[in-house]
Amino acid sequence: MTTTAEHGTVTGTKDAQYDLLWFTRTCLKNALRLETYAADAERDGDQELHDLFRRAQTESRKGAEQGKQLLRGRL
Repeated sequence: MTTTAEHGTVTGTKDAQYDLLWFTRTCLKNALRLETYAADAERDGDQELHDLFRRAQTESRKGAEQGKQLLRGRL
């Protein structure tokens, strides 16, 4: 498979901006998904797993917030 570097000429969005948008979106999606996983673990009575998913969710939220802050200044 061949890849072509995109520098904003096709999409109108520079690679770094696209990457930052992708990162922020992915962090937000992970936070949502981890909400389900934590609820499943809690329902099953697995506190250790629940705590793991909550910690991961916290980190995903942090990443999303950092991404949003950078986006504010770059777009």
